[in-house]
Amino acid sequence: MSAASSAGGLDARSRARLVGVHPALVAVVEAAARLSPVPFIVTEGLRTPTRQAALVKAGASRTLNSRHLTGHAVDVAARVDGRIRWDWPLYRPIAAAFKAAAQAQGAALVWGGDWPRLRDGPHFELDRRAFP
Repeated sequence: MSAASSAGGLDARSRARLVGVHPALVAVVEAAARLSPVPFIVTEGLRTPTRQAALVKAGASRTLNSRHLTGHAVDVAARVDGRIRWDWPLYRPIAAAFKAAAQAQGAALVWGGDWPRLRDGPHFELDRRAFP
């Protein structure tokens, strides 16, 4: 199964990973998938506290208070030529698509790539101030 349809949408696996994610963020992800020049898949949306604790223990996260726990965050992965890619430059155009989609929908969005420390290019979350 491909990561995105020829029309630039989400595949079934990515849609399944959006179950439990806040509807405003789901709408942003779906719109970003159509806008992004770099295809992407959703790798994770809603997380259990057990999963989050395991990520902290493994060093993949630094907080037990992740927005993933409430369905207010998603992680994505760039997909180029059928392969998952983590090259930082691929995430800038994906982020631009997310930001454009969020702005068009009036949803306050935070990109982990804009964080001053521990930048996280694949991470997108609804702003806590607008979506507590």
